[in-house]
Amino acid sequence: MLVFLTTTLGSLVADYGLLGLAAVAFLAATLLPFSSEVAVVGALEAGLAPLSVLLAASTGNALGASFNYGLGWWPSERLRTKLDDSRSGRRALAWAERYGKWSLLGSWLPIVGDPLCVVAGLIRVPLWFFALVGIGTRVARYVVLVIAFG
Repeated sequence: MLVFLTTTLGSLVADYGLLGLAAVAFLAATLLPFSSEVAVVGALEAGLAPLSVLLAASTGNALGASFNYGLGWWPSERLRTKLDDSRSGRRALAWAERYGKWSLLGSWLPIVGDPLCVVAGLIRVPLWFFALVGIGTRVARYVVLVIAFG
């Protein structure tokens, strides 16, 4: 399954360029289990302009993270139950209970980062703080990748 997803993601970037990269970054920021970092490095290796790659990936990922935040903002008991049922969801809830809005410093991390964005909405982290820290850490990750591989 993972090989299929990686191949599909690579095809999206190869076939649609920056728009495909933005779509991959958006989907990777949701609770789907794949990595946008691979797509960013692939786009850079394919010769796409580093600044364009940074902007496309950052925009897609920021929109995906914001989507997760919105899911948490309009909570339901079913959503909280779903988070409690998954290991990464439980970890995200525990981080948020322990560190509050500062748990968003881990929002760029694999596995637990996306649920942290959902939890940020659940605990009503102010939108400005979410944008600054939750999205800012994700963009910083892409900056590091573009510098390293661009």
